[in-house]
Parts: sequence; structure tokens; C-alpha cells
Amino acid sequence: MIRHEVLKRKHVGGVEILLLDAPGEKVNKLTEGLIQEFSDTLDQLEADETIQGVLIISGKERNFIAGADIAMFQKRETIEEFTELSRLGQQILNRIENLNKPVVCGIHGSCMGGGTELALACDYRIVTDDPATKIALPEVRLGLLPGMGGTQRLPALIGIQKALAYMLTGKNMYSYQAGKSGFADEVVHKYILEKAGIDAVRRLSGEQSNHSSVRKKRRSSGKDLVEKLVEGNTAGRKFIFKQARKQALKESGGNYPAPLKIIESVEYGFLHGFEKGLIREAELFGQLAVTPESRALVQLFFDVNRAKKNPLADEVRSVSRMAVIGAGLMGSGISEVSVDNGFDVWLKDQTMEQVLKGIGRVKEGLRRKVEKRVISEFEKDEKSGRLHPLTGNQGLSKVDLVIEAVFEDLDLKRNIVNEVEASSADDTIFATNTSSFPISRIAEGSRRPENIIGMHYFSPVQKMPLLEIIKTPETASWVTATAFDVGVRQGKTVIVVNDGPGFYTTRILSPYLNEAILLLEEGAYVEQVDQAIREFGFPVGPVALFDEVGIDVGAHVANTMREIFDKRGVKTSDKSAELVADGYHGRKNRKGFYKYEHSSAKKKEVNSEIYRYFGGAERVSMEAHYIQERVVLMMVNEAVHCLQEGILDSAVDGDLGAVLGLGFPPFLGGPFRYIDRVGASVVTERLERCRKSAGDRFKPAEMLLEHAKKGLTFY
Repeated sequence: MIRHEVLKRKHVGGVEILLLDAPGEKVNKLTEGLIQEFSDTLDQLEADETIQGVLIISGKERNFIAGADIAMFQKRETIEEFTELSRLGQQILNRIENLNKPVVCGIHGSCMGGGTELALACDYRIVTDDPATKIALPEVRLGLLPGMGGTQRLPALIGIQKALAYMLTGKNMYSYQAGKSGFADEVVHKYILEKAGIDAVRRLSGEQSNHSSVRKKRRSSGKDLVEKLVEGNTAGRKFIFKQARKQALKESGGNYPAPLKIIESVEYGFLHGFEKGLIREAELFGQLAVTPESRALVQLFFDVNRAKKNPLADEVRSVSRMAVIGAGLMGSGISEVSVDNGFDVWLKDQTMEQVLKGIGRVKEGLRRKVEKRVISEFEKDEKSGRLHPLTGNQGLSKVDLVIEAVFEDLDLKRNIVNEVEASSADDTIFATNTSSFPISRIAEGSRRPENIIGMHYFSPVQKMPLLEIIKTPETASWVTATAFDVGVRQGKTVIVVNDGPGFYTTRILSPYLNEAILLLEEGAYVEQVDQAIREFGFPVGPVALFDEVGIDVGAHVANTMREIFDKRGVKTSDKSAELVADGYHGRKNRKGFYKYEHSSAKKKEVNSEIYRYFGGAERVSMEAHYIQERVVLMMVNEAVHCLQEGILDSAVDGDLGAVLGLGFPPFLGGPFRYIDRVGASVVTERLERCRKSAGDRFKPAEMLLEHAKKGLTFY
């Protein structure tokens, strides 16, 4: 018998309460130790006739189970080992499902992966109506499938189509959706969760003489009449799975094997029954776990979690009030993620009209969360109440942090620094959201350069997970520590880089976009360039991205970065500046590389007029591999230059920045893991091949040449 560490037990009038509470941890994880504890406990529960039923709840404030402990993956390497791990989890959950007394699960806070699969094995699920409560099977994001019965139980409970929607995306199911879909049998306030659970156990125990028959009855509680008709026959299910595969291939580009395996596992269970479905699920789990895609995604998961830990935590100073200067899309986005996470924000612009427009954007974003039942009307009002309008500088003396988010004008940014320093306290942090100017240049003439730092957010701020913090040689360490803490509290994954033109993300994005424009100058089709890069794994092509960020912004960045690239003999296109001069700004003014007359159209149409800037309408068809090699290798090589020059402190930060900020394919892990995967010597050979055909801008970075020569890896 093992010592119980996570499962705490108490007995309340015939109901055995299992309290999940991992000692010394902020969250509960489904570990091998916890699985063993469940096994030991189930032996006792089965034998104890005084127990009417079981309630499983958490002792953590905002967490049920955060998912399986991914560290288990580092102990295993073979398909057989991972398959056995899946079967071990399945066996425990099967025992819970078949226990000779009812089992109720009470969920408050995050319930992810294995936690959701545990809940599915219970007879009755109660969730709290709290924004912190979110349920998901996010294994697809790790290149895996739910391996503890999730692919069999969730479709049986809420229907195939709804279950696939959650499993293929890994998206969260909030309290409202949990109740509506049939996942949850009850939705209650968090303060009565335990009482509701005890009542449910007693009700089930008293009502049911044939426990298994009731469990079977509950299996289809979330399906409506149409779903039952379609999913209840072979032809209907066949059509659903066919469409699901078609959509999965379209969205993944064939780069991710997990979605198709999830569909296969669900379909197999419907064709061959629950028991054989579990066997197949475990086999597919084992197959996926050893793929390079899953290995890269799992490592990315570890890196993201590590990036949430502040290395300078002991130097953090309290920030509760901040000012955001600039009420445009970026400023209002920063304001929204700030008030949504407990900060008081004063939003400032030149006129009250501009400020109120920005406040309106924030309130609209919060309103959409209410519509999606993510937050309540009361919570929306409470968060909105943290947002205050500001036009002068009178309120700056009371804030801890000022974030400047105005357009890219160096003199304007310097003037704002001077205004803020004249109106704020000596220890007020000034953060600039510039995307390209060196922070040290913005700080020139500052009275307190040690308080100045870069906080580079990505648009749309509400959705993009990355925050790139840029420190100068003069930035105080407590300022870096505090900015890091603010970013984590805003829900961001944070990387810290050193100062320089374009820092890291803009610096590697610039040659990537530039190469796409040079291909157009050589006669490539717009749609072929974008399609090739999407096939490589990027979410959007580089030309479409030009339109999204703004051709005017791209032209400005290209000009800012020119001083670095000219020194290395990198050819920089002038076409973006030429396009801007003729009024092409991209999507923002509906004049770009693509047409935007019908903004709701699913497929964008190329603006053929653009070709007159690139040699005329007669184009040259180029192979996808050739386009991919040229465009992607420019980004990869520049990432190595950044590590070599000290802009980056680590390859990990480089990979996180590229994946989370720029859309580098997650299944490849980032530029540095990509180099390790294919080999530095192979990447060097490809760069030299491009150098011969396209010019010296493809000259491999010295660090890359050294890695190729010595057989080194970045990890």
C-alpha cells in the first residue's frame, strides 16, 4: 500500500469525498503516483459497504486537474511504452466507471486533458458557473489524442460532431457550454459545489438499484434530435467522419498527424464497440507520441511553461495602476487584457473622442465575452469600471507603469517620454510598444533611462500569446522583472531579449517578408508564394501578412532595418515604399496585394493591378519547395544571427518568439529546433544553394557554419 499524498479523504454521512490536493503545487496533475493512489483507494471503496457513493473534488482554488503530467513523456521513448501508459490510465478510469457505487465529479477551475477524461468516467458531473471553470481535451496541441478513454466517452456523451469540434481544436468548454452540451449534469455556484455533489451522490445511490443501466442512459444526454438521427445510423456517421477528415486536412495542411488519428479512434469505437475502441485509442496514442511533430509540440509546451516563471521574481515591484498612451487598436487591446486581469488602466490620447473610441473597443471586447458566456454581465461591468479616460498628464503621477502605444514616429515617442517623466514619479516604469526602433534611441535624452524598457505586444493583443520584452544596457533589473511580471499577469508568454533594431521578432520577420517581395519581383504569383508557405506550416502566407500588418508598416520596418542588412550586403526591396507612395496600405484601406471589396468572402482574390509594380501581368510559376526554401531560410538564418550577436540569450527564447509571435510552424518547434531536426549541415547546404542562385544575403551565419562543421546542436 502506498502513502496517499494527493488524495485526501473524508466521510460525510455515507458519502466518501476524495479531495485532490497535490502538496506544494499550485495545480493538480494526473501523475503516475496519483493513478496508483486511485488504484489503492478504489480497492478500499469497493470493499466498504458503508459507503453509498463517492464525490471527487479539488482542494485547489482555481483548478480541478490541469491535465496529465507531461514529465511522464520524458521517461518513455517507444511506441510500446506510450501505449502501455495509455492502457494504464484507461484501466483506472474503467474501474471508476464500473465502481459498484455512484461516482460524482465536482469541477471548479481548469479541468484539462486527463482531468476531463476522469470526469467523463464518472456517473454525474457538476461544474461551477465561474469564469475560472474551463474544460478541455487539448491533447491535439501536443500532437496527441486523449489516451484515457476520451475519444470514446466524449462522443458517446455529447455527440460525435460536438466532441470532434472540441478534440480537434483543443478549445475550452466553459460552464454554459458544459451544461448545454450535456457534459455537465448540473451548473452551480462554487460555494455550494461540495453540497451539490453530496446531494447528487445520495440521490443517485437512493434512486438506482441498477447502477450500470442508469450510467448507460446518461451516455446520450447531450444530443439533440437531429444529432441522434444523423449520428444514429451508419450512413450519417460515415458522412460526418468524411467531412471531419476533409476539414482537418484543410486546416492542418497535412502537417499534423494527430487530428486524423483522433477521427480514426472515434470512428473505430463506433464501428467496433467501446472495449475495442479503447484498445485502438491506446495504440494510436503510442504511435503519435513518438512522432517528431509530437516531440516538438511537447517540448514547446515545456518551454512555454518555463517562460511563465520570472527569473527575477525577487526584484518585482507592485503594479496595480497603469496608463496606456494611444487609444488605437493596439492601445485598446493592451488596455483590454489589462483590465481583464485585474489592473486599473488610464487610457490616454490627444482628444477625448479618441479616448472614448478606444474605451468603446475595450467594452465591446468584454461584451463579446459575455455573449460567449465566458464572463457574466456583473464581471463585465466590474472590469469596465477599471478603465478610466485621460487626455492630459494629470493622472500620470499615480500610476506604476506607462505603456506607450502610438504610431511609429521616433520624435513623437521621445516627446512622450519627456512628458511622462515630467509628470510621473521617479520609479514609474516607461514601456514602449515600438515594433522596430531600438529602445536606446527612444531613451536618448531621457532623465531616467534606467526606467525605460520595451514591451512589444502582437496584434490582436487579445489573441496573440507572446510579449517580447526588450531591455537596454541601462535598463534596471527590477524594471525588467516587473515588466515580466505584468506580462505574465496579462496572460502572456514572455521572452526577454536585448536591444537592437527590430529586436528579435521584427528582425527575423523583416528578411522573411522581404524575400517574398523579391520573389514577386522575379515574376512569382502572389497566390503561389502564399500557398507554398502555408503548406510549409505557417498560418498565413507572407504576402497576405503584408496586407494584414499594413504595407505602410512594412515599408517603415524595412527602412528601419536597412542599416543592419546593408552592412551584410542583404538586398532590400524598395517596392513596399513605392506601393505606399501610390496609396497601397493593405487591408486597412482595402488597397493591397489582395482585393477587399467583399470582406466576408472566404477566399481572398489577388489584386491583379499590383503586378504592374512587379514586372507586369505575365508571371512565372515556381515550385513550392523553391519558394519555401528561400523565404523560410531567410528567417531561420537571421534567427541564428540574433543568437550569435547576443540579441537572444537562448535558443529557447528564439523558438518561442518565432512560434508564438510570428506563426513559425509549431510542429517544427521553431527555427533552432528546426535546424536541429534537419541538421545544421543540411541547412547550411541549402543556404549555400540559395546563395549561388539568389545572392549573398543567403550567406550562412558564422554560428550556423560552426554548428555544421562540429556537428553541434542548439539543444
